Formats: sequence, C-alpha cells, structure tokens
Amino acid sequence: MTVISVHIKCAPAHYLSPHVCWHNGAVPGEPVKKDENSRRGNWGNQIEFVLTSVGYAVGLGNVWRFPYLCYRNGGGAFMFPYFIMLVFCGIPLFFLELSFGQFTSLGCLGVWKVSPMFKGVGYGMMVVSTYIGIYYNVVICIAFYYFFMSMTNLLPWTYCNNPWNTPDCTGVLGTSRANTTFANVSAVMSGLTEIVNRTKRTSPSEEYWRNYVLNISDGIGNFGEVRLPILGCLAVSWVVVFLCLIRGVKSSGKVVYFTATFPYVVLTILFIRGITLEGAVSGIKYYLTPQWEKILDAKVWGDAASQIFYSLGCAWGGLITMASYNKFHNNCFRDSIIISVTNCGTSVYAGFVIFSILGFMAHHLGVDVSEVADHGPGLAFVAYPEALTLLPISPLWSLLFFFMLILLGLGTQFCLLETLVTAVVDEIGTDWIIKNKTYVTLGVAIIGFLLGVPLTTQAGIYWLLLIYIQKKLIMVTTTIFLKNYLVLALKYVSPTPKQLINRFLPLQRLKNSVKPDPDWGPALQEHRKGRYATTGPESVEVCPLKEDLKDEGKEKLKETEDEIGLTIPGSNGSTLNPSPSA
Repeated sequence: MTVISVHIKCAPAHYLSPHVCWHNGAVPGEPVKKDENSRRGNWGNQIEFVLTSVGYAVGLGNVWRFPYLCYRNGGGAFMFPYFIMLVFCGIPLFFLELSFGQFTSLGCLGVWKVSPMFKGVGYGMMVVSTYIGIYYNVVICIAFYYFFMSMTNLLPWTYCNNPWNTPDCTGVLGTSRANTTFANVSAVMSGLTEIVNRTKRTSPSEEYWRNYVLNISDGIGNFGEVRLPILGCLAVSWVVVFLCLIRGVKSSGKVVYFTATFPYVVLTILFIRGITLEGAVSGIKYYLTPQWEKILDAKVWGDAASQIFYSLGCAWGGLITMASYNKFHNNCFRDSIIISVTNCGTSVYAGFVIFSILGFMAHHLGVDVSEVADHGPGLAFVAYPEALTLLPISPLWSLLFFFMLILLGLGTQFCLLETLVTAVVDEIGTDWIIKNKTYVTLGVAIIGFLLGVPLTTQAGIYWLLLIYIQKKLIMVTTTIFLKNYLVLALKYVSPTPKQLINRFLPLQRLKNSVKPDPDWGPALQEHRKGRYATTGPESVEVCPLKEDLKDEGKEKLKETEDEIGLTIPGSNGSTLNPSPSA
C-alpha cells in the first residue's frame, strides 16, 4: 500500500474563524472574504455601494433638468432654497431609507413588516420604479441611437438638405456642406438673426429628432409603425442592463467602477472645451446671475424640493434596496451625506457644462441665451446636439456627450431593475428563488422590453410623456383617495361611524395591522439584541442556502491542525508518510 500525504495550509485561528483553507492557487496570507449574510449576499466592499448609489442618484435629470430649473427660478438665487431643501429634507430622508434597508436586509416590500398596514407603500414604490424603468430605458435607447449615428464624418443633423427637412428649416451653418468657411457663416448671421427674431426657427436638429428619429404621428391614438432602429437600440439597452445585473449586486458592483466615474471625465472634457468658446461666459452668467426677488415665490421653493426628491431618488424603493445589501454595522449616515452632496454638486457642475455651450450657440445666433435654452429631451436631443455641430470635430464631441448620457442612464436603470427583482425574491423567499435569481432578473428584463415596444412606435413620444405624468399622479391620487374614502363611506354607506368601523375596519384587525411582524428586525440572529432579541420557538434566524449548509458541514469535519494528512492506500499494500516539505 502506498500512502500519499497531502498537506493543506490553513489560516491561523486568530485570522479567520472558522478556519478557511486555501486551495489551488490562492495567495497565502490573504483571508478569504465571506458575505456577512450568506443567504442573501452583500456588496463586495463599501466603495461598490457608494458608487452604485451615486450612479442611481446622478442621472439624466442632473444634466437636462437642474440647469433649466436653476436659470428659470432665479439663477444663483435658486441655489439658496435648493441647498436648504437638501439639508433639511433630502439628506434626512435619504438617511432614513438607507437605515431602513440596512437594518432589515430587505427590499422595498419586506421592510414594511414593521407595519403591515403600510405594505401598499412598498407596492407603490414598485409601481413607480416600473414606470420609470420603462421610459428610462427608452430614453437610454435613443441615446444609443444618437451615439451610433455620431460615428460619421458629418453629423446628420448639421444641415437642412436632407429628405426629412422642411422648407421652414434654418441651419446655423447654412444649407450646403461644400467649402463652408467661418467667413461664410459670419456673412449669413445677420440674415439668420432676422429670421430668428421674426419667427420661431426650426433647427435641423429639431427636424431630425421629430421627423426622422421619432417620425412622430399626428396623435396619441395613431401608433403608425414601429421604428425598427429604435426598437433595436431598446433591445441593446435591456441586454446591457441584464448582463450587468446577471449576478445581482456582485456583478453590478463591479460595473459601476466605470459607469459611475467615467461621466465625470466626460463632463470635465466638455467643460474645458466649453469655457474656451466665444460666448461661454455670457451663458454661465445667465445660469448663475441671481434674481433674489424670486426667493419670495413659493413655486421656486416647490421646484427646489421636487428637484431634490427627484434627483436623490427618494421613495422609489431603490435606496432601500441598495442599502439592504450593506453589512449591518456599515456607517450609512456617512454614506448618505457623501452621496447626497455628490449628487447635488454634480447638478451644479453640469449646469456649467450645459450653459457654456448654449452661451456659445446663442452668441453665434445673435440671440439671448433664453432663446436656445431648453430642458428634458429637448435639451439632450435638440439644443445641445445642434450646438455641437458648431465645434470642430463635432462627431467626437457628440460621441462623448451621448456616451455620457448612456452611462448616466444605465447607473439609474441598474437600481430600478434590482429594486423590482429584489422585491420579488424577498417576498417569495424560498431557497429555489434565491438560487435562481438570475432567471427572475431575465424575466423582469423581458417584460420591461415588451412593455417598452409601444414606446418605439410613431406615437411613442406621446405615451412616453403620458407615463411620466402618470407616475407623478400615482402618489397624488393615492393621497386624495385615502383622504376622502372615509368621508364618502360615512355619507353613503353607513349611518354611524361605529358601524363603519365594524364593517370595514375591525378593531382587532386594525391593531394587528399596525404592529410589527414577529420576525421584524435585523436579518441575522447575531444582530438581534435588546428589544429585538428572541428566544425559544419564536427565535428568528435567516437560514443559509442548502449548498452553504453542506459546505459548512464539510468544514466542521476537517481537522483544525495546521497540517492535515490524507492517507491513500497504494496498490502494493505499503504506506508512505512523506515529510511536510515533501
């Protein structure tokens, strides 16, 4: 018999507990990282959570909504109510949602075990995330389309001599692309200025957007045909989102190292290019010049509050979901301040990038900056692309701009999809659904793609705006319904309030609905202390998956000595015990 002794080096007891052995090719001296919550998983490290949350909060609205709100509501004076709302409303609510998710390690549905009566709020978050996820990916797919169309020597929205242009089209570079010089451009500026002042000019970028990219129909009921290029880009968008979330936060946490940081590189490049252009200073002045009298307008404060809530993504369920993958003792208060301040700082910084280019464009047209300023899709797909045609090597700047929009959109879309998937997985909670979470992600992505197909038709832009409006109306409608339910019932259903309560709201059921579930609290037993400590049959412990139990069982069977001998009988019946160095 021949004996072969295999020696496996194990970590010392003080380094890892229980002992974790290194196998083929592992680097000695480095501990093997294990998730604190082995059943559900955690972020690889805290940087991944911060970057993901920054990518979620910093989205398209920071680029196309905040700069417009700022100049419309008093320029630099708008910063005062904006940061007041950030300090007293934004950061506290942001911290609340992070704490909520991190404490329970549950998504936007599971956290309402604290008071089951309000679980409908969780479903409302899912509905909002669904609405936003559908139209957000359509916007991303259009950015993909513009990105692909920028891969050319001449941007297709530069001139007015295309089949989709109308006689009303007036380009800032004339109608011919042959031998156009700066002198020629200057010569026609006076004529263009007269046209702009006389009528509302139709730019080649606007006609490219309306007549070619969207090919808009005459009404919301006339769907027309599916725009196949947009449909293809929509498929690309959903495939990218799915692949980045194929392993949940384990894969998306790696992707955000690029998607959350590179937009700042592009912003900086565009900012440096923008401030070197003629007229950029006037654009920035228009953006920042304070109009202090507007601070007394309640609408300005309302816009500041809505922008804070919209930009930070509060009440969408994404913050709760992302924080639920944190370790229990993570400093989420620090994270909430870092992420919130970064988000608002990005909005202000993006304003410089946008208005430096718009100031340059207004200077060339000889008009006020307000004539070319826009917001929403009009800024991203009409005003800014037209301004880029005035720059040398315009396709390069267009590629950078739309690539930045794609990354900003994807950062938010990752969290929107993960919010829905996590809510479903947590609600079902079986070992099978947790093990096969990838299939849930795939299913949600396919459903999202199918729901987005009508938005790629010729009437898609109408439905896109309708979805956006409906998303805002959901919360308002719910509030009004809750406020007046009781009044209508008292008037038409029951003659006395006591009968109404007995019929619709049994007292005991009402009491139970506002009490926390027995398993409300930290997910892991080791963290359930004080008021959340449970003993006996009511003990709550999140059980690991069956595969993890098998692995733990195998580890317990191993010897805890530094060297383990494995004896294998040989064919000749002898034994051999080589030394550890053998």
